[in-house]
Amino acid sequence: MTDPLPPGSTVGILGGGQLGRMLALAAARLGLRAHVYEPGAGCPAAQVAARTTCAPWDDVQALRAFAQGVEVVTWEFENIPTAALDVIESLRPIRPSRRSLEVSQERLAEKTFLQGIGLAVAPFAPVEDRAGLDAALARIGAPAILKTRRLGYDGKGQARIMAPDDAGAALAAMGGRPAILEGFVAFEREVSVIAARGIDGSVAAFDPGENLHEDGILRRTTVPARLSAAQTSDAVLIAARILGALDHVGVLGVELFVTPGAPPGALPGALIVNEIAPRVHNSGHWTQNGCLIDQFEQHIRAVCGWPLGDGTRHSDVEMENLIGHDIDRLPALAASGAALHLYGKAEVRPGRKMGHVNRITGPAAR
Repeated sequence: MTDPLPPGSTVGILGGGQLGRMLALAAARLGLRAHVYEPGAGCPAAQVAARTTCAPWDDVQALRAFAQGVEVVTWEFENIPTAALDVIESLRPIRPSRRSLEVSQERLAEKTFLQGIGLAVAPFAPVEDRAGLDAALARIGAPAILKTRRLGYDGKGQARIMAPDDAGAALAAMGGRPAILEGFVAFEREVSVIAARGIDGSVAAFDPGENLHEDGILRRTTVPARLSAAQTSDAVLIAARILGALDHVGVLGVELFVTPGAPPGALPGALIVNEIAPRVHNSGHWTQNGCLIDQFEQHIRAVCGWPLGDGTRHSDVEMENLIGHDIDRLPALAASGAALHLYGKAEVRPGRKMGHVNRITGPAAR
């Protein structure tokens, strides 16, 4: 068992976006310092972190200096080059482990892993070229969705295939990158579970939230989700199974499709795993105002070897992302009684997450 890091210790965070910003704020509340490593200048996390290193992922000298100045390293996004992790891991522990990154960075590996631990996923097949796509479509059928195996987020790196005639355009959209074909899942709604695992193997999960996407980007998460008690239990058990199989330390988000007509309480049955994120997650932002301990503090506690906190929900919450020019509504939002969480991004762009708001919609049912 690793000794907990004492207050005054420094947590290294790879990535300086809004998730890194909120992790740094959580660390500060616990008397810890955050040192952010981010290639891009003027990142949101730099505004609140104790220290920021702005250097490329291939700058070995900068990576070594960063690692030597912290006690533990974590990340805010999963697409970190392996070579950078090799440099850091030779000097400091990285939590969660590399295994979580290896699985989540590559969609084919992720689907194979989930299926291998007995969880239900959409039908899938690897695609390297047109012949492979035709074979995958013959087996899975249309409609389906073609995705790049690496990178891609918020709807990027994806192309829908509604009929076989769409195959050529979808493949061209991949730009020659390895892809995966996934069959469509007939689902009633999407939910997500944010859960954490400590160094000692203890697990704590937040209540599932119900997600609504627009144009491939999460628009809002509502808690509680419309789930039966059995489905809620199954969702949490699925998250716990993934955490244990990965030996994951820290927070992990699991997106699930709720399918119709399945036996209530089945594991997995009624719930199909869409994807996992081995980090704090957009659909967990509601915890900042709906729980005493939010997902960001929970993650910092876990990676620093502290006991996990009590994530019990005290209120019903709706989280709404502020995307692009939604930020123009700031005066009205500020007057609405909603809790504002803005990311300090100077440039407004379509599809860019500028912040989010949490609205308390009532006390949690007991």
